[in-house]
Amino acid sequence: MKELSGNGRHPLFRQVYEYLAVRIDRGEWRAHDKLPSVRLLAEELRLHRLTVFKAYCRLKEDGRVYVKDKSGYYVAPGAASEEAPLLEASLKAEPASGCLGPAPALSDIQRMPVKYQFSQALIDPNLLPNLYLSDYVKEVFDRYPKVMGTYSSVEGDNELREFLSGHFRVSRLLQAEPEELLITSGAQQAINLIATIMLMPMDCVMVERPTYGASLDIFRQRGARLLSIDITPGGYDLDEIRRLMEQYRPRLFYINPTHHNPTGYTVPVWQRKRLVELAERYRCLIVEDDPFRDMYFAAEPPPPIFSYDTEGWVVYLGSFSKYVAPGLRICAVICRYPLMHKLIAAKFMADNGTPLLNQKIFLHYFTSPRLQGHLAKLRIALQVHKEIAERELAGTGCVWTPPEGGLNLWVKLPEHIPPETLFRKSKEQSISFVPGEICDPHGVMKSWIRLSYSFAAEDVLREGMGKLAELMRSL
Repeated sequence: MKELSGNGRHPLFRQVYEYLAVRIDRGEWRAHDKLPSVRLLAEELRLHRLTVFKAYCRLKEDGRVYVKDKSGYYVAPGAASEEAPLLEASLKAEPASGCLGPAPALSDIQRMPVKYQFSQALIDPNLLPNLYLSDYVKEVFDRYPKVMGTYSSVEGDNELREFLSGHFRVSRLLQAEPEELLITSGAQQAINLIATIMLMPMDCVMVERPTYGASLDIFRQRGARLLSIDITPGGYDLDEIRRLMEQYRPRLFYINPTHHNPTGYTVPVWQRKRLVELAERYRCLIVEDDPFRDMYFAAEPPPPIFSYDTEGWVVYLGSFSKYVAPGLRICAVICRYPLMHKLIAAKFMADNGTPLLNQKIFLHYFTSPRLQGHLAKLRIALQVHKEIAERELAGTGCVWTPPEGGLNLWVKLPEHIPPETLFRKSKEQSISFVPGEICDPHGVMKSWIRLSYSFAAEDVLREGMGKLAELMRSL
């Protein structure tokens, strides 16, 4: 949990005052809502009660709060924004300034020069349509000879957004006009843009446990406080989600509900519908990251959460680069105004638009009849890779839930295997994997590891997983 700094430009009570005032002003608490008690807020912020009491006294002097005898502090009428919904009001706040910390451990692991690369959730390059893509590169240059001398519009190529609008409508039941789509340079940039415009220091963000490790780095850089909700083969504990939303009023909830990274779990339909209801009730923006939807093995997954949203409380991130060409870095963000307007402004400040050449190459391949044939073959190949990994790990004492799609196995180690020893000895044998603590907001899931079965060729995968299994048995 992030603490207020006693070395800041303002006294601690003033920092608490600003923390509360901003949230009242932008409508997180409505008129007559009860505010956290002095005791509870002091414990949450790790401050003396007198410091919090002084902040509440200043808020009372300003007319932002009033006191009920023996009951506590409440938001005064007219103090909170009643005109604009929270999503619109919150976007008026200045983004928080953040400073980059050291490189994430995941990045260090993925750069390790190993023969058996099980730490990258990428697809074996030999399974990608490399030869076909070269044809489309030539086609793009023939059709758009000035493409290298032209910037894309900030929101993305109009032709691509027009196509994706129709594609999402037919294949994913998503109703989105082209102007409600923003093309970003990968999903990670999209998450960062959303965090930039939505978060201020000490804002609460809900995340799954475990989750995509890079998202944790992004939210921590913004100074957010992380609230975790466990994801299981059956989905989420919705009562716990409701409790967290009611108590902490998180600004957003980042989720990957389909072939989840790292677990491979998929959240059922009934929970998806309920999540939208909770988001609306507690005014919490859901950020739905959906990069693995098309990589299923048997039955298609349920429709995205976005398809059930009618009030604009879900942002959808649909990325395709992993199974076409990761180097193209194409992600489509779908959301409503005014959030889209702010995202476009943030995208302009980030890079002024995703390279037009990348968008055109992707468009011409994605609209070709070759795509569906490629996907059908890829699904079979990925399932074969998964089964190879599972066969080699059998008999090691490890436990996992077989995924129905995606690129990873989320594996629980037997109690007798020291995770640090396994990681060190694996590295000595030129094997890499992702320790579970990197995917854990609390950093304590040491008995779990993520094994990506998708990147290594079949023979390398079989050999490497066999070596890893042999190492496990020896510990």
